Amino acid sequence: MTDPLELVTVLARDLVRIDSRSFLSNLAIAEAVEAALSGFTIERIDYADAAGVAKRVLAARRGGGTGGLALAGHMDTVPDTGWPDDPWSGRLEGGLLHGLGSTDMKGPLVACIVAARSLPDRVPVTLLITTDEETTKQGASQLAERSVLVREAKPAAIVVAEPTLMRPLRGHRSFIHFIVTATGVQAHSSTGRGRNANWDLVEFLVEMKTLSRRLREDVSLQDADYDPPFSDFNPIIDNHGAAINVTVPKATVRIKYRYTAKTNTAPVVQAVREAAARAGLTLTMERDGFPPELPVDHPLIRRCVALTGEAPLTAPYGTDAAELQAIAPCVVLGPGDIAEAHTPTEKVNVAALAAAVPVFMRLAEQVAAEG
Repeated sequence: MTDPLELVTVLARDLVRIDSRSFLSNLAIAEAVEAALSGFTIERIDYADAAGVAKRVLAARRGGGTGGLALAGHMDTVPDTGWPDDPWSGRLEGGLLHGLGSTDMKGPLVACIVAARSLPDRVPVTLLITTDEETTKQGASQLAERSVLVREAKPAAIVVAEPTLMRPLRGHRSFIHFIVTATGVQAHSSTGRGRNANWDLVEFLVEMKTLSRRLREDVSLQDADYDPPFSDFNPIIDNHGAAINVTVPKATVRIKYRYTAKTNTAPVVQAVREAAARAGLTLTMERDGFPPELPVDHPLIRRCVALTGEAPLTAPYGTDAAELQAIAPCVVLGPGDIAEAHTPTEKVNVAALAAAVPVFMRLAEQVAAEG
């Protein structure tokens, strides 16, 4: 095998230099990834996101028969908010690759690609390469629902290679997205003829503050296997560009509520519904896939613990595993530190990327050997 450090450094740098923020088309980076997969059977799945933007996800397979390990990663990134320099420089300095998405998760994705390319032909391996992970996880759901290659390959296990410092995550939270809208009457604010939609939100927001406090205090709504044990309940208020001298015609509160597989979400959903109804507001809900969680003694978790020497953990955030678990059991395991993700100085240690390659290879060989 060619030196994995050189392989991951070159490919990760090339991918970081491609702007693949979630609201843009990802066709350019999908084509770059496909070009790195010579010798694989490749399936392209194209779709348009909710804004009509062209997107593509890839399933790739090498090795005969069915089963084996699948390695999964996403191509999209968060926006470049706050970056003091070029987010797509791909600058290498002191063994660190700088750039938006270097840690989350172009670097780990490249470790998956290099591992899959380096395996002997006799070892079956599948790559699940998604997009929109940072927003809707639509790419992962498209693969799970539409991929003929995946249905035929029947992978036995999936590694979602988010940055975990190579500590295996056996479970994580998913979310419910509450979207609450108030409607006012637009007018010049000095005339007294308008009605500001924000005032209709006040009563609702007061109740949501109480609900947020309850989530932090009521142990029946928490999960002690997670840190923190309570769910986040994060509101964002949008006045849709209204000026300060205009009565706001539309005001929207979006609340992301995260929960685990063992969390009873019914009281929270009921509280939000009833508060919105009392305030005369419109409520819609969007749900992520069900929270993935494997027991500590699951064979996939045991293998990852043995290979990494790290105890299994859980995480408060979410990944594509929420959708990909419909294909096979998932573990979240990858190089890089989640603390670097979504920061305006994001960087990854390329030696850590290279060190993940043989771990992924050994895991693929073990899964294949067990049929």
